[in-house]
Amino acid sequence: MDQLQAIRAFARVVEAGNFTRAADSLEMPNATLSKLVQELEAHLGVRLLQRTTRRVTVTPEGRDYYDKTARILRDLEDIDTSFNSVRSHPRGQLRIDVGGSTARDVLIPALPEFLARYPDIRIDLGVSDRAVDLISDNVDCVIRGGPLDNSSLIARQIGAATLLTCATPAYLKAFGTPAYPDELKNGHRLVSYLSPQTGRAFPLRFERDGEKCEIKVDHRIGVNESNAHLAAGMAGLGIIQTFSYALESALKSGALVEILRPWRPAPYPFHVVYPQNRHVTHRLRVFIDWLLESFPKNVGR
Repeated sequence: MDQLQAIRAFARVVEAGNFTRAADSLEMPNATLSKLVQELEAHLGVRLLQRTTRRVTVTPEGRDYYDKTARILRDLEDIDTSFNSVRSHPRGQLRIDVGGSTARDVLIPALPEFLARYPDIRIDLGVSDRAVDLISDNVDCVIRGGPLDNSSLIARQIGAATLLTCATPAYLKAFGTPAYPDELKNGHRLVSYLSPQTGRAFPLRFERDGEKCEIKVDHRIGVNESNAHLAAGMAGLGIIQTFSYALESALKSGALVEILRPWRPAPYPFHVVYPQNRHVTHRLRVFIDWLLESFPKNVGR
């Protein structure tokens, strides 16, 4: 038995939550992964995992073994990285998750520069507004906007976006142009952005001279994906509030018109988020450094 390989295989099963995802992330057959874990259990003389047809559960002994060996694996990776990063370029696969409009308008247009700088890094980009589980979904990092509430993750702010409130010229001709946020409560039609997690509509936020307000009214239509949310606004279904980078071309062409400009809310923060108990590989480190360098000017435009 290759004990180090077996420990790594066991750790990935714990992190991924099942054998199939773990095997995929390690690029090995499921049968090979299962055999490695069985050999490790036989070597230790304890059951590390309880297996059923539907799920894998870590035993108390397995949790203790994972916690202790995870530190060893991180130390070994740190040692390897300290040598490899000096004499070689970062290489390997990065799994990144990002929201729809942020992927389309901010990250993807900038990626050619990153890939030209680091040609040996491969990127798998998951595009969705729905939050992912970084551990079980085997994602290296996610890029998300807004407040963060998971203390088990490490978050670094990489920029801030401007929120604008807009509508089509045809809509404003039909319903009028509001001068104050409270006017949105009187007969206006809103296209709400719905939380992909809860299904609840985010309120429209406004701020002027230190005065803040939120508008919560019944929406004409609600959408839980950022690109579709913009498309609904451009179709004239109602007033939308979204990021300036997503609105850039529509505003330039006149397809949408900004309203309530003096009431723009405070900048909306964006973060890159990754698990605190996972080793930061050299390729992830250079990606985060690149985000800190390039993302602020792209998301803030």
